[in-house]
Amino acid sequence: MSDKNDINSLTPKQAYQLMQDNPSALLVDVRSDMEFLMIGHPKGAMHVPWIDEPDWDVNPDFVRDVRRLLLGRVSGEACGNAPVILICRSGNRSDDAAKALMEDGLTDVFVIKEGFEGPLDDNHHRGTICGWRFDGLPWEQV
Repeated sequence: MSDKNDINSLTPKQAYQLMQDNPSALLVDVRSDMEFLMIGHPKGAMHVPWIDEPDWDVNPDFVRDVRRLLLGRVSGEACGNAPVILICRSGNRSDDAAKALMEDGLTDVFVIKEGFEGPLDDNHHRGTICGWRFDGLPWEQV
């Protein structure tokens, strides 16, 4: 089983740069449907919830769904995995999702530790300390 310390982590800016440098990289937002739609998400992110309502159970199809998104992303001599970058609200769900992908054999898995909104500040607000939105990276809201 993978140790949490074995998971590669990136800042939002590092993740964005990896995506610019490697167009085959896949950014997966693992938050719930409502978070993805209502709070917003990184531009270009694919959505595969790790857990979701109504029961908040782990998505039994998560690994399969991510593998489907990877199909066709790597061609030619690069027969390995395309990088998979996971983002959630503040980094916790991404760790669990990354472990599942790594246990299934994916090797180039990263998590954005600061997440989309970052941790709570002293006033219990998100997005004021760090995170994808805080760093001014491209995002959209439905």
